[in-house]
Amino acid sequence: MADETVSHPLVVFTPSGKRGRFPVGTPVLQAARDLGVDLDSVCGGRGICSRCQITPSYGDFSKHGVTAIEGALSDWNSVEERYKQKRGLREGRRLGCQAKVEGDIVIDVPPESQVHKQVVRKDADDRVIELDPSTQLYYVEVREPDMHDPSSDMERLKEALEEQWGLVELIGDLQIMQRLQLALRDGKWRVTCAVHFGRKRAQGRIVNVWPGFYEGTIYGAAFDVGSTTVACHLSDLRTGKTVASSGLMNPQIRFGEDLMSRVSYSMMNPGGAVQMTDAVREAINALLGQVAAQALVSPDDIFECTFVGNPIMHHLLLGIDPVELGGAPFALTAGEGMVFWAREIGVNNTHPDARVYTLPCIAGHVGADAAAVILSEEPYNAEDMTLIVDVGTNAEIILGNRDKLLACSSPTGPAFEGAQISCGQRAAPGAIERIRIDPETKEPRFKVIGCDLWSDDAGFATATAELGVTGIAGSGIIEAIAEMRLADIIDIDGVVRGSLSEKTNRVFSEGRTFSYLIHEGAQQIVVTQNDVRAIQLAKAALYAGCQLLMDEMGIDSVDRITLAGAFGAHISPMHAMVLGMIPDCDVENVRSAGNAAGTGARIALLNAGKRTEIERVVRDVEKIETALAPKFQDHFIDAMAVPHKTAPYPRLSKIARLPDTPPSPPPNEGGRQRRRRART
Repeated sequence: MADETVSHPLVVFTPSGKRGRFPVGTPVLQAARDLGVDLDSVCGGRGICSRCQITPSYGDFSKHGVTAIEGALSDWNSVEERYKQKRGLREGRRLGCQAKVEGDIVIDVPPESQVHKQVVRKDADDRVIELDPSTQLYYVEVREPDMHDPSSDMERLKEALEEQWGLVELIGDLQIMQRLQLALRDGKWRVTCAVHFGRKRAQGRIVNVWPGFYEGTIYGAAFDVGSTTVACHLSDLRTGKTVASSGLMNPQIRFGEDLMSRVSYSMMNPGGAVQMTDAVREAINALLGQVAAQALVSPDDIFECTFVGNPIMHHLLLGIDPVELGGAPFALTAGEGMVFWAREIGVNNTHPDARVYTLPCIAGHVGADAAAVILSEEPYNAEDMTLIVDVGTNAEIILGNRDKLLACSSPTGPAFEGAQISCGQRAAPGAIERIRIDPETKEPRFKVIGCDLWSDDAGFATATAELGVTGIAGSGIIEAIAEMRLADIIDIDGVVRGSLSEKTNRVFSEGRTFSYLIHEGAQQIVVTQNDVRAIQLAKAALYAGCQLLMDEMGIDSVDRITLAGAFGAHISPMHAMVLGMIPDCDVENVRSAGNAAGTGARIALLNAGKRTEIERVVRDVEKIETALAPKFQDHFIDAMAVPHKTAPYPRLSKIARLPDTPPSPPPNEGGRQRRRRART
């Protein structure tokens, strides 16, 4: 085995997490194709199209079992050099068709190199938000200069703003003074000012000035910086309308799929935190360029940004090493709501005097994204006992009403979003997102992103000819495993029933365990026993966090459940309960809030008073630390069952029948074995 390890290095691809061993000299593109990694190429590996660009990573990646060192890929060659000279190649990038494996290596496939580029489902909703932004426009008529009154242009501008708008103690910095003289004279002593207000309405700063009456508008951008994706919504600050939205995979994912792995990267690699900060800031500036282009506006017209994210994303955005968040007592460096110049934190694709507001964090593991969800959903104004679950790589959970609010986070990992799943992928065209399984025949039917037809509908094959059936997205894997439970393909312990292989070729053996075949085609789509286990671990962590808050609140049930987050918006409430992700509840009282964190960021962007409101509310939220709670592990173990080992789920039983067959016997080497069909 030692010789095998040397002659067949381990290759790990991010963000998919797919891995395998390959002979020394294997082109990276070939390794990607063999593993089913989404790496584009249209030139047949001749180094012409450049679509197979990859980024090798070096360092100690303990989570992946890899220590990648310089020299793990073949040397830069003449084909890559020719391409770089003719078209340019970003620093650190290689062509996957030219770079060959020579040692253990972690390889990141950037979004632009993926065939099925991610659909970042974090669109802004149509929420009505009371408009009162921190930056507003004011048209004024300014006194002309007078020989007998030697006042400056700036003094007379401030005087006009006070007399005509009641704005006092305004500040105008150098860049305003540099353009003020020309603006006043071109506008015949009439100008429009953009004024940004600080914490107190009376304290404002003039951030721009236009000659005459400015008929254009000004914009603000709200960001939801998630551990997996970064979403941006560009809003008109005069009307509140969202004019453009865009999203990218968080480039930090190449340093680790989950939060703790990124903290570990910072601990183990000097300068690692700076690398991650630079990566996310680069993504933010790229998104600003994208939304400005979509809306046909200049980035110079973007005067404000708001940011939400979990504490580690929050700290890395601000250039703060998150190492202290990696262990008890999980101390935040700064948690209050803060205002900066955008350029202070490397956000440059905006107006030169643009401001940034970061919402407050609640605790070391409950961040500004949770605060934004609270601001969006306002449980502090409700009578019903409401459970809000922001489903993601790190789930934030909020429980309470107007009397009391509790909050915690639970480390669910990336399995819900398709990572760590054998055929899992991010939400993209061609990915299975819905599935139903016939309880009698065990035959599945499904829908893929980008097509409205079910797989058993006439015309499905034609409609998906270009898309293909490429993998299974997070919402699809949840429904698949829940449907497998309803169809008695898996038992209460999550074991795939091998005995079914005698009745249907959908269930087949892989060594000592069994898998379920969903689709046979160019890409074979299966759910393996390991996939079921990965989802069980994720959902048990989520349920345990919910139950911990219910224990603390002293309640046995909740009135309402809200599923938040870009991913949560696509979860079927019934299937979530069948799986045991969430506590039992009347299904009509389980709703999706869409991207509530992004909505909270937009509310803070468009209404300055809401910033003060959420800062006040957050101070009263009681934080529960799951890592230190003795009961968490007990709840976690019980929640590994599907849906649960002890909770009865009476409300679920009214709408779904769970099989009552006994658990399967432990797997063994004997019995009928079927070889898994080779993927084409």
